[in-house]
Amino acid sequence: MDTTVADTLIGTTIDGRYRITGRVARGGMATVYTATDQRLERTVALKIIHPSQATNVHFVDRFTDEAKTIARLTHPNVVAVYDQGRHQGLPYLVMEYVQGSTLRDLLTQRRRLNPVEACAILEQMLSAIAAAHRAGLVHRDVKPENVLVAEAPSGGQANLVDAVVKVADFGLARAVEASSVDDSGQLMATVAYVAPELVTDGRADARTDVYSAGIVLYEMLTGRVPFDGDDPVRVAWQHVDNDVPAPSDTVKGVPKALDDLVARATRRDPGARPTDAGAMLAEVQSVRDDLGAANVQTALLRQVPQSRHAAADATAMVPAVTDRPSWARLPEQARNAQTYRRGDPDLRPAGGTDRRRVLLSVAVAVMVLVVLGSTWWVTLGRYTEAPPMVNMTKQQAELYARQHNWELFYADGAYSESVPKDTVVSQKPAPQERIVKGGTITLTLSLGQERFEVPDLAGLELAAAKTELAQANLKYKDGAGQYSDTVPEGAVLATNPAKGTELKRGDTVTVVVSKGKAPIQVPNLVGSNVNDARNQLQQLGLTAVERYKDSDQPTDTVIAQTPKPGSGVANDAEVTLDVSKGPPQVTVPDLTNQQCQQAQQALQQMGLAVQVVGFNPNGFVRGQNPPGNTPVAPGSQVVLQCF
Repeated sequence: MDTTVADTLIGTTIDGRYRITGRVARGGMATVYTATDQRLERTVALKIIHPSQATNVHFVDRFTDEAKTIARLTHPNVVAVYDQGRHQGLPYLVMEYVQGSTLRDLLTQRRRLNPVEACAILEQMLSAIAAAHRAGLVHRDVKPENVLVAEAPSGGQANLVDAVVKVADFGLARAVEASSVDDSGQLMATVAYVAPELVTDGRADARTDVYSAGIVLYEMLTGRVPFDGDDPVRVAWQHVDNDVPAPSDTVKGVPKALDDLVARATRRDPGARPTDAGAMLAEVQSVRDDLGAANVQTALLRQVPQSRHAAADATAMVPAVTDRPSWARLPEQARNAQTYRRGDPDLRPAGGTDRRRVLLSVAVAVMVLVVLGSTWWVTLGRYTEAPPMVNMTKQQAELYARQHNWELFYADGAYSESVPKDTVVSQKPAPQERIVKGGTITLTLSLGQERFEVPDLAGLELAAAKTELAQANLKYKDGAGQYSDTVPEGAVLATNPAKGTELKRGDTVTVVVSKGKAPIQVPNLVGSNVNDARNQLQQLGLTAVERYKDSDQPTDTVIAQTPKPGSGVANDAEVTLDVSKGPPQVTVPDLTNQQCQQAQQALQQMGLAVQVVGFNPNGFVRGQNPPGNTPVAPGSQVVLQCF
């Protein structure tokens, strides 16, 4: 217990109920004390958050929510949460007090554990984490410091196989994730145990805990972590860039089955690991059974030529790894009723060399038969091949399991481009792999094709747009900026593909950002003469594009423009001018030799002015100006010469 520094909370009664009696440890986020629950008269552990964290509202809210969730998680290998509240504004948790030490303390004392001890501790760790995974929780910080090894009822921890293991700090790990990030915005868990996907993507799921548990197993077997160094960032990236080495590379004699287990749990691709702690627990139990059977068979067969007592002593030296006290049994593990004991002294012969030899021969024969029979059952008899269930629908798989007495467990679903939704995309154990008859098969169902909609980013600042794309599992690409009279500079103007388009995970979205209003303001040129408008645009560094149209306005008058007056444009931009061609022209008909008065009436009806000259206004047209078939503006004058 840490008592080196005076602590004002020691001796204080919290909430009128919990009297603090001592300090256990102080961490980066909280301090743990022992306290007496004066209402129930029991010793508890009280964890209170540091004042520096109490100002982080997000952290406090997440810490409180997670505490409530963990309090509902009842499991013999999970440190129970009894109560939560606030003391002088600081959130606290009241938890089960575990008399013992952490796995870190044990490794410091002993450096490393033997394979049977390591498997025994790992089983209980995974049993606790599997319960959390079934409840939808991820620990995110599995490490020896968060694994408590309780003293056995007989006292002490000499026999780690019979010790009770409890996992702590589920809630605190997630609350830390919500508030403690590095400069890149990613959670940096304890780097020696951090999974690659947590380093690269900042995301965690059940397989992240499996990876960390694999690193803890490696450390229990070797006495060291696979990656270490002074720079935490470099250590974290070693998990991304390198495979975890086999424990037997460091410690000779580690069974190959444990090398393989570490390799499967710590694969860099999360999809290649056991789907969750429950799946890894099944593998550990199978490996542990195999290790125990192999040890029993080897020890007994070596003693067959020796005396009966020597053979019995060899049997007693091998721990019965599948036989544990009732208080230390795991709910997931089926127990083997067979135990190996020393020979019964009552069977010893009363006398006579021949009789002793006969009895010894019979005893040895019976012992060999028992060993061979037990070994056959442990290694072969109770096992069969896992059936192929990949590509079955969920309904088909459940029907098949009922008909053939299999138990099914569903892992988190996986997206697939080719396997339809609710169809088995993978299974554990794989088809034809060894499995206990009537055992549990873990199925992963397809979630169908994974698609993400392009979010509506229009008008967002660039930083917010990047965050939206990251949350939608899409990648950002910088597009060419464009000027805009309506969207402020630095805000998103458009995306390609457009909003609402469905894309695959990791697809790229090009974002066009507004450069703000263009630097040159277009003047109002409507009503100006086209020559004046052209000169004005040239002085501004703009180019005039002219389109002539019929109009009631005078010829060469600007009647419209694009862009509109006041718009911003860049240098050398084009401004389109609609220019009047004047009113539509009228074609003067050829009136020669027509009666003068009729010709005059025809011209007037066409909107033309008429002037008659000559000696006989009532005569015939002998000449006209302008001549026939000449186009003229409406209202123009036509001179008729009548004789």
